[in-house]
Amino acid sequence: MKPARLIILAVAIVAAGLAGVLAMRLAGQKTVVQQAREVVRKEPTVNVLVSAENLPVGSRIGRNSIRWMAWPESGIAEGFITDAAQPDAMAKLDGLIVRLPIFTGEPIRAEKVADASTRIMSSLLPAGKRAVATEISVATGAGGFVLPNDRVDVIMVRKNEEGRYLTEAVLTNIRVLAIDQQVEEKKDGSKSVIGTTATLELTPEQARVMAVAQQMADRLTLALRSVADAQEADDRAAGYLLSGGDGKAEVQVIKSGNIVTGSIARTEPR
Repeated sequence: MKPARLIILAVAIVAAGLAGVLAMRLAGQKTVVQQAREVVRKEPTVNVLVSAENLPVGSRIGRNSIRWMAWPESGIAEGFITDAAQPDAMAKLDGLIVRLPIFTGEPIRAEKVADASTRIMSSLLPAGKRAVATEISVATGAGGFVLPNDRVDVIMVRKNEEGRYLTEAVLTNIRVLAIDQQVEEKKDGSKSVIGTTATLELTPEQARVMAVAQQMADRLTLALRSVADAQEADDRAAGYLLSGGDGKAEVQVIKSGNIVTGSIARTEPR
């Protein structure tokens, strides 16, 4: 065999051997896939005092009805009670009365609770308001569908000297504080409260108007209003019923089954 052919054959054998070694090395290597790790940063939290259960109006706050809950620091609103600002808040709130409904998980606010005295009704009254009771029945209390925290108009019905019946709304958009001794809707799911007395939230002037109307009226009726009217003014009253009133009042006259709207001179009650 010629030397040139031997050299070519040797080179081919060496090249084949090197290719085999390289293939074996490549087959033994593992493919490494790098995965990007998502970094989640936890927002700082603050412990906020919240209700541990539904608290109806008139109920008392206890140690088991409130608890601390971690709250995002950026979500802290003015009025929230935090352990950093009031670490002894649970002890201070123990026994206080709920003025407005508080639901499970809702932060406790000072405006929704009142002092811990046993006088629940006076605790539920906002500053400057008065609680005045009036007799009601199924006929004069919207069929028993007037509930605490509803809004009503107080309508006075009376006879004039001519024997005609006059009707007038002496108070409008008045909040009902309680029906008899009940300050919240019944827990058994009842949708009406048939009582004999309704307690209304009035201003001092409205309380005086109510006292006069109770003496003048043959009947006082509570007309239930829509919940959409809750934001309307609730301090209006038939001020002419008080001493010193003058002018005219708009009334409705019921005669022979017909209702006629008109005006009459305002006079002081006799």
